[in-house]
Order: sequence, then structure tokens, then C-alpha cells
Amino acid sequence: MCAFRNNASSCFATSFFVVEVLATISLSAGCETSGPPPEPATSVEVAAATAEQAAQFPRGVVKVTEGVFVAVGYGLANSVLLVGDGGVVVVDTMESIEAATPVREAFREISADPVAAMIYTHNHGDHILGAGLLAANSHPEVIAHDSFLGELDRLVTATRAVSYRRSMRQFGTMLSQAQRIHCGIGPRLLNDATTTVAPLLPTKTFKGDRMELEIAGIRMELLHLPGESPDQIGVWLPDKRVLLAGDNYYHAFPNLYAIRGTPSRSTLEWTKSLDRMRKLRAEYLVPGHTLPVEGEDEIYARLTDYRDAIQFTHDQTLRGMNMGLGPDEIAETLRLPKSLASKPWLAQHYGRLDWSVRAVFDGYLGWFDGDAANLSPLPKKERAAHLAQLAGGPDKLRDAAEAALAAGEARWAVELADHLLLLEQFPEEAGRVRAAGLRMLAAVEPSANGRNYYTTQALEAEGRLTVAPLDASRFPRAVLETISIGDFLQAMSRRLDPTKAEGKLLKVGFRFPDVGEEWGMQLRNSVIELRPELPDGADMTVTTSSLVWKEVLTSQRNATVAFASGDLQVDRNRLELVRFLFLFR
Repeated sequence: MCAFRNNASSCFATSFFVVEVLATISLSAGCETSGPPPEPATSVEVAAATAEQAAQFPRGVVKVTEGVFVAVGYGLANSVLLVGDGGVVVVDTMESIEAATPVREAFREISADPVAAMIYTHNHGDHILGAGLLAANSHPEVIAHDSFLGELDRLVTATRAVSYRRSMRQFGTMLSQAQRIHCGIGPRLLNDATTTVAPLLPTKTFKGDRMELEIAGIRMELLHLPGESPDQIGVWLPDKRVLLAGDNYYHAFPNLYAIRGTPSRSTLEWTKSLDRMRKLRAEYLVPGHTLPVEGEDEIYARLTDYRDAIQFTHDQTLRGMNMGLGPDEIAETLRLPKSLASKPWLAQHYGRLDWSVRAVFDGYLGWFDGDAANLSPLPKKERAAHLAQLAGGPDKLRDAAEAALAAGEARWAVELADHLLLLEQFPEEAGRVRAAGLRMLAAVEPSANGRNYYTTQALEAEGRLTVAPLDASRFPRAVLETISIGDFLQAMSRRLDPTKAEGKLLKVGFRFPDVGEEWGMQLRNSVIELRPELPDGADMTVTTSSLVWKEVLTSQRNATVAFASGDLQVDRNRLELVRFLFLFR
């Protein structure tokens, strides 16, 4: 065990993470047998900065102060142990059972008392999916903000398929350790096709800005601090002057936009939350990622820098917008002032300023950059054909891509290769140029998110790696139970195939006696209108439990078997229900 120090890397040797709730990963045989070509040498500056950042998540448990311990480096996120009288509190629970297992063993060496409560700082999978394992045989109260389940529902039902694919790229989950290096705020995301999850639903939530409580003799305040997520909370221990910050601070430029795909984070709300955090004048700051920080003045200064960097990004993006600049023009030219850019805790190992600028722009003005030429741009394939003609034919376009690559113009080489792939011309050469160009970009990319994304897509371009579709059949019962049946039905509408549904008119009713809910779907104009009541003149009505319906839609239960067992009933010909389900994909 190592007591906390400002330079905690002296305590441990440096070691080398939803985000989708579950992951199913498939590597092609070529990837397993032959391996990728040698990676381009990482630039000296990026290599040095990357190694320095790795010192922020050495594997081990750090004693912050009496009764407060944080497990760092076991996965993407941290888990915190608060030792009380006859019981402990765990704040955040890792991303899988496998990530949580060594944390549980390390925590047990500190205290064998039962887990009286668990607190989720927010809904991201790397903070909640090991809960069942860390709870052991205890039956803890699980506490989160009132907005937690709504945020989790959105992630699981609305964008899970696309977020899953992009998350696997952002976190480099399918890369080898040498290719990934680390994830910027943690060594890796330990959540893939071989891992298991054990989330626990919140048993207690709170509304508003704060809630005071005492658990196992530990006085604490839960503070609603919207930032990296709208449901973010901080845990303030006034007797110990310890602030558990969740993901509102970590030792890297904040992820104001995540390339795995998220709504733009509210920069103004984040700065307000940081202002509330500063006013506490904490003596110890424990982030949800990277090492804790000690010293009232040091913490105040870092939180001030953090909020100033976020406000600078917001304000200067708006300034550029009002000057008539588009998002790309602002992103290309805006730089942090030296007083902020020089701070190690604002190095762009995770978030990036240019990505953040585009997110702020989109949050205010949407996708249109103000240039009429971009109101209705050429379809990508048509643009590629014109470029090929301008170059003198596809073979000349191929030669230009090769020349750009040889000259080290990686971004241009990748763009030209993409045009060839759209035209289905010289696919082998184009794939090779695309992969090589992406590797060049990865070699000079300071952000782990960008580096992992480039490297993963390079392997995809070579056919050496495939992100398989998300396997919904792996959703454990506990995950299915987190999703309201209304949100589950709404998610069906987003899977409607408009071609199959063309010209069809249909009304379907649903009865879910277990939750006392009735719903109606009306199909028209290739859309589904969902209402919380049975439709008049329904063409069919389905009666079943909410869980059975979720299992049928996630392929965990066969509809025919559910019919035969009586768990699923329909008041019309069963074939009509099968035909209805065929409209969704």
C-alpha cells in the first residue's frame, strides 16, 4: 500500500476501457495469424508525452487520506473505497467483472466490512458495470442522480449500435497493447467479447442540486454537477475535505466532444459546475480517471485552469462564429493561450480543442457552416468521379494518392484513397494507401482517442480487423430491466425499414400486465407513432410481460417458443405478428 504523494508515480511502476454497455468483437483470421505491418515510428514529441501521461494511471490502490482509497489503473476508470464504521461505500465500480475483480481483492485487504452503499457519479459503462461483483454478498443501496436512468436509456436504446462501433475504435479495444499504448485517461477498456458485466440498478436517486446523507458514519454531500454528462455528481466529504469529482476533472484536456459519438456537452454548465467545485476549497481531489491531487491551492488552481480552458473554447468559438467563420476555419486557427496550453493537466491526451470547437459550433448553429456551396454538396461518389476525371482518370487518381503518401501528405492521401474506394477502382491499392496514411496520422496524434481511432480503421482498411455488430442477445437481465418498456418500444420505431413499410397501414396494441402499462403503435407513412394507450380498432393486440417482449426483440427468446409456452399471446393470427416484426431490422 502506498500513501498519497503529489508525485504518485514514485509509488508504483508505470503500467500499460459505452462505451457501449456490452461489446462483441470479431478479429479476422488474417489479423490473428499474420499481424499488421510495422507501425510508423511515433514522433519523438508524441512518444514522450504519451509515456508521461501513462504515469497518471499506475496500477494500484492509493491512500488519499484516512479512510479514503482510490483504485487506479485497473481499467479505464477509477473506483473509490470509503471506509466507515462497520461498513464501506464504493464510488464507481469499473467497466466489467474482470476489471472489478482485482479491485475487490485490493479493497478487501483494506476492509472486509460489508458494502453499505454504492454511488454512481454518472451513467457511463466504465463506472457502473462491475457493481454486482464489488457488492459481493452485500445488498447495498445504490445511489445516483435522478437523471441517471434517462441518460442510460438514451445510450442503450437510441444510439447503442453506432456508439458501440465507434467506441471500439476510440478506445482501441481491439488493438494490441503495443498498438494502443493507452487510452489517455486509463490504460485500457477491459470490456470486450470475453468479459462479463454485472450492473446494479439505482435504488435511491435525488433531484435538484444536492443531497446530504450519512452512511456507515460517513457524512457526505452529493452534488449534481452537470459536465461530461448531464447526470454527473460529485461526492463531497466535508469532514475530510475530499471531493470525488467524477469525470468533471481528469489529468487531460476535457472531452468536450467524444468522437465515439455523443451529444455536444454543455460547456457553460461544465464551467458552472467547476465553479461550485472550486468554492469547496477541497484539500484532496479524486478524479474519476487519473491520479488524485493534494493541496487546497493546487486543486483550486487546477480547477480554475480547467474551467478557463472550457470557457475559452466556448467564447472564442462564438467569437469566430459571429465573425462569419465556419467550424473548420475556427478549428484550424484557434489555440489555447500559452498560460493554459503549458499546463500538463490540459495536454490534449484525451479531448482535443479542434473537436471541441466543432461541437460548440454545432450546438449553437447546427450542421450548416453558412456557405451556400455547402447547402447541398455533391454526393460523395459523384464528387469522387469528378476528381478522377480532373486527375485524368482513376489510374491518375491512384498515382496522386501514392505520391501524396510518399510525400508524407497523409490526410490528402487518405482522402484520395477514399475517392478510389467509392468508385470501386484499384481497391487493393486504395486500401493500402488509406491504411498507411491513417498510420502516419496516428504516429503524430497526441490524443489517445484519435490515435486509437486511426489505428483501428487502418486495420479495418486492410481487412485485418472487423467490428462485429453489437450482439444484443448478450444483454443480461439486469441491463434489460434498466430500460423502461416505453423506451424499448420507442427504440423499435428507429429500426423500421421504410422500404418494407412503404404503403402499409397497421395498428398494434401491447398489454404488459407486469408493469400495468398499455401501449399502441400506429404504422403509417413509414413511421411508427407510439402512444401510451391501446389504439382504437387495433389490427392485433399482443399481451405479454415487459421482460419477455424485451427478450424477444433482443433474440434472447424465440417468439414461437414464447407462443407455445403461453408467455406471448396475440389475438390474431400469429403469422401477422411475425410479418409485423419483419418490418424492423
